[in-house]
Amino acid sequence: MSAAFHETRLPTRLAFGGTSGVERRTEVVGLASGFERRSSPWAQGRRRYLIGTATRSLDEAARLVAFFEARGGRLHGFRFRDPTDYKSCLPSATPAPADQALGTGDGTRTVFALVKAYASGAETVLRPIAKPQAGSVRVAVAGVELTAAAFAVDVNTGLVTLASAPAAGAAVTAGFLFDTPVRFDLDRIDVTLEGFGAARVGAVSLVEVRV
Repeated sequence: MSAAFHETRLPTRLAFGGTSGVERRTEVVGLASGFERRSSPWAQGRRRYLIGTATRSLDEAARLVAFFEARGGRLHGFRFRDPTDYKSCLPSATPAPADQALGTGDGTRTVFALVKAYASGAETVLRPIAKPQAGSVRVAVAGVELTAAAFAVDVNTGLVTLASAPAAGAAVTAGFLFDTPVRFDLDRIDVTLEGFGAARVGAVSLVEVRV
Protein backbone atom coordinates (compact mmCIF):
# COMPACT_ATOMS: atom_id res chain seq x y z
CA MET A 1 0.00 0.00 0.00
CA SER A 2 1.52 3.33 -1.06
CA ALA A 3 1.33 6.50 0.99
CA ALA A 4 -1.17 9.19 0.02
CA PHE A 5 -2.87 12.23 1.41
CA HIS A 6 -6.50 11.88 2.49
CA GLU A 7 -8.50 15.08 2.07
CA THR A 8 -10.37 14.56 5.32
CA ARG A 9 -10.09 16.53 8.55
CA LEU A 10 -9.60 15.06 12.00
CA PRO A 11 -12.82 15.97 13.86
CA THR A 12 -12.02 19.03 15.96
CA ARG A 13 -13.58 17.53 19.09
CA LEU A 14 -11.04 14.69 19.04
CA ALA A 15 -8.22 17.23 19.45
CA PHE A 16 -9.60 18.87 22.62
CA GLY A 17 -7.02 18.99 25.41
CA GLY A 18 -4.10 18.75 23.00
CA THR A 19 -0.96 20.84 22.67
CA SER A 20 0.65 22.45 19.62
CA GLY A 21 4.06 23.83 18.75
CA VAL A 22 6.57 24.63 16.02
CA GLU A 23 9.99 23.03 15.63
CA ARG A 24 13.05 24.26 13.77
CA ARG A 25 16.25 22.44 12.86
CA THR A 26 19.40 24.43 13.56
CA GLU A 27 22.94 23.17 13.07
CA VAL A 28 25.38 24.76 15.50
CA VAL A 29 29.15 24.43 15.04
CA GLY A 30 31.42 25.64 17.82
CA LEU A 31 34.57 27.34 16.56
CA ALA A 32 37.98 27.31 18.23
CA SER A 33 37.66 31.05 18.75
CA GLY A 34 34.59 30.52 20.97
CA PHE A 35 32.22 31.88 18.37
CA GLU A 36 29.50 29.77 16.77
CA ARG A 37 28.42 29.16 13.21
CA ARG A 38 24.67 28.55 12.98
CA SER A 39 22.71 27.43 9.93
CA SER A 40 19.45 25.69 9.13
CA PRO A 41 18.51 23.34 6.27
CA TRP A 42 14.84 24.23 6.81
CA ALA A 43 13.25 27.28 5.20
CA GLN A 44 10.01 26.64 7.12
CA GLY A 45 9.14 25.61 10.65
CA ARG A 46 7.39 22.26 11.16
CA ARG A 47 4.28 22.00 13.31
CA ARG A 48 3.86 19.23 15.87
CA TYR A 49 0.80 18.35 17.94
CA LEU A 50 -0.06 16.07 20.84
CA ILE A 51 -3.68 15.00 21.17
CA GLY A 52 -5.75 12.30 22.86
CA THR A 53 -4.54 12.83 26.42
CA ALA A 54 -7.90 13.93 27.87
CA THR A 55 -10.42 11.51 29.31
CA ARG A 56 -13.26 11.08 26.83
CA SER A 57 -16.31 8.93 26.23
CA LEU A 58 -15.88 5.44 24.82
CA ASP A 59 -17.67 6.61 21.67
CA GLU A 60 -15.14 9.41 21.10
CA ALA A 61 -12.24 7.05 21.79
CA ALA A 62 -13.71 4.65 19.23
CA ARG A 63 -13.96 7.48 16.66
CA LEU A 64 -10.30 8.37 17.17
CA VAL A 65 -9.24 4.73 16.81
CA ALA A 66 -11.34 4.44 13.64
CA PHE A 67 -9.72 7.57 12.19
CA PHE A 68 -6.27 6.17 13.04
CA GLU A 69 -7.09 2.84 11.38
CA ALA A 70 -8.46 4.52 8.25
CA ARG A 71 -5.22 6.50 7.87
CA GLY A 72 -3.10 3.36 8.26
CA GLY A 73 -1.22 4.79 11.24
CA ARG A 74 1.65 6.90 9.86
CA LEU A 75 0.94 5.90 6.26
CA HIS A 76 -1.56 8.51 5.06
CA GLY A 77 -1.62 12.24 5.70
CA PHE A 78 -4.78 14.17 6.58
CA ARG A 79 -6.08 17.63 7.42
CA PHE A 80 -5.85 19.01 10.96
CA ARG A 81 -7.25 22.28 12.22
CA ASP A 82 -4.63 23.80 14.51
CA PRO A 83 -6.78 25.46 17.19
CA THR A 84 -4.11 28.14 17.69
CA ASP A 85 -3.36 28.92 14.03
CA TYR A 86 -6.01 28.35 11.37
CA LYS A 87 -6.78 31.88 10.15
CA SER A 88 -5.07 34.36 7.84
CA CYS A 89 -5.50 36.92 10.64
CA LEU A 90 -5.14 36.97 14.41
CA PRO A 91 -7.08 34.21 16.24
CA SER A 92 -9.64 36.69 17.61
CA ALA A 93 -10.30 38.37 14.25
CA THR A 94 -12.34 37.47 11.16
CA PRO A 95 -10.47 36.82 7.88
CA ALA A 96 -10.56 39.81 5.53
CA PRO A 97 -9.50 40.03 1.86
CA ALA A 98 -6.53 42.25 2.68
CA ASP A 99 -4.99 39.96 5.32
CA GLN A 100 -2.15 38.38 3.32
CA ALA A 101 -0.18 39.58 0.29
CA LEU A 102 -0.10 36.97 -2.48
CA GLY A 103 1.80 38.93 -5.09
CA THR A 104 1.64 41.75 -7.60
CA GLY A 105 -0.05 41.72 -10.98
CA ASP A 106 1.95 41.98 -14.20
CA GLY A 107 -0.89 42.05 -16.71
CA THR A 108 -0.62 38.35 -17.62
CA ARG A 109 -0.33 36.30 -14.43
CA THR A 110 -3.58 34.81 -13.15
CA VAL A 111 -2.45 32.13 -10.65
CA PHE A 112 -1.34 33.02 -7.12
CA ALA A 113 -0.47 30.73 -4.19
CA LEU A 114 -1.92 31.29 -0.73
CA VAL A 115 0.65 32.17 1.91
CA LYS A 116 0.67 33.40 5.49
CA ALA A 117 3.35 35.80 6.72
CA TYR A 118 4.90 35.51 10.20
CA ALA A 119 6.71 38.76 10.94
CA SER A 120 8.72 40.08 13.86
CA GLY A 121 10.90 43.15 13.59
CA ALA A 122 12.54 43.27 10.19
CA GLU A 123 12.21 39.52 9.60
CA THR A 124 9.31 37.81 7.82
CA VAL A 125 8.77 34.12 7.06
CA LEU A 126 6.21 33.15 4.41
CA ARG A 127 4.39 29.89 5.07
CA PRO A 128 2.76 28.21 2.04
CA ILE A 129 -0.92 27.42 2.70
CA ALA A 130 -1.86 24.32 0.69
CA LYS A 131 -5.08 23.31 2.46
CA PRO A 132 -7.52 26.24 2.64
CA GLN A 133 -11.03 25.61 3.89
CA ALA A 134 -13.56 25.43 1.06
CA GLY A 135 -15.67 28.55 0.77
CA SER A 136 -13.54 30.59 3.20
CA VAL A 137 -11.18 32.36 0.78
CA ARG A 138 -11.72 36.06 0.08
CA VAL A 139 -9.58 37.80 -2.55
CA ALA A 140 -8.92 41.45 -3.39
CA VAL A 141 -7.05 43.14 -6.23
CA ALA A 142 -5.75 46.67 -5.66
CA GLY A 143 -7.80 46.80 -2.45
CA VAL A 144 -11.12 45.89 -4.09
CA GLU A 145 -12.68 42.58 -3.07
CA LEU A 146 -13.54 40.23 -5.93
CA THR A 147 -16.84 38.42 -6.25
CA ALA A 148 -16.83 34.63 -5.88
CA ALA A 149 -17.31 34.30 -9.65
CA ALA A 150 -14.09 36.23 -10.34
CA PHE A 151 -11.72 33.59 -8.95
CA ALA A 152 -11.41 29.88 -8.23
CA VAL A 153 -9.56 28.17 -5.40
CA ASP A 154 -8.02 24.70 -5.48
CA VAL A 155 -8.58 23.59 -1.88
CA ASN A 156 -6.11 20.71 -2.34
CA THR A 157 -3.14 22.90 -3.35
CA GLY A 158 -3.92 26.44 -2.17
CA LEU A 159 -3.67 27.91 -5.67
CA VAL A 160 -5.97 30.82 -6.54
CA THR A 161 -6.81 31.37 -10.19
CA LEU A 162 -8.25 34.76 -11.17
CA ALA A 163 -10.66 35.06 -14.09
CA SER A 164 -8.75 38.13 -15.33
CA ALA A 165 -5.07 38.99 -14.94
CA PRO A 166 -4.52 41.91 -12.53
CA ALA A 167 -2.98 45.03 -14.04
CA ALA A 168 0.75 45.56 -13.65
CA GLY A 169 1.55 46.73 -10.12
CA ALA A 170 -1.87 45.78 -8.67
CA ALA A 171 -1.56 44.09 -5.25
CA VAL A 172 -3.30 40.72 -4.90
CA THR A 173 -4.31 39.87 -1.33
CA ALA A 174 -6.46 37.26 0.41
CA GLY A 175 -8.02 36.19 3.67
CA PHE A 176 -8.94 32.59 4.53
CA LEU A 177 -9.30 29.72 6.98
CA PHE A 178 -6.97 26.75 6.57
CA ASP A 179 -5.95 23.31 7.79
CA THR A 180 -2.45 21.98 8.42
CA PRO A 181 -1.49 18.81 6.50
CA VAL A 182 -0.27 16.24 9.03
CA ARG A 183 0.18 12.53 9.65
CA PHE A 184 0.25 10.42 12.78
CA ASP A 185 3.79 10.17 14.14
CA LEU A 186 3.36 6.66 15.50
CA ASP A 187 1.95 3.34 14.37
CA ARG A 188 0.27 2.47 17.67
CA ILE A 189 -2.59 3.89 19.66
CA ASP A 190 -3.46 2.85 23.24
CA VAL A 191 -6.82 3.14 24.99
CA THR A 192 -7.25 2.71 28.75
CA LEU A 193 -10.68 2.15 30.31
CA GLU A 194 -11.06 4.86 32.99
CA GLY A 195 -14.52 3.92 34.22
CA PHE A 196 -18.00 3.08 33.02
CA GLY A 197 -18.38 4.69 29.61
CA ALA A 198 -15.09 6.63 29.82
CA ALA A 199 -11.61 6.03 28.40
CA ARG A 200 -8.25 7.69 28.15
CA VAL A 201 -6.32 7.51 24.90
CA GLY A 202 -2.55 7.53 25.24
CA ALA A 203 -0.75 10.58 23.89
CA VAL A 204 -1.09 10.65 20.10
CA SER A 205 1.48 12.75 18.25
CA LEU A 206 0.93 14.41 14.88
CA VAL A 207 3.56 15.97 12.65
CA GLU A 208 3.19 18.38 9.73
CA VAL A 209 3.94 17.01 6.26
CA ARG A 210 5.00 18.85 3.10
CA VAL A 211 2.47 18.53 0.29
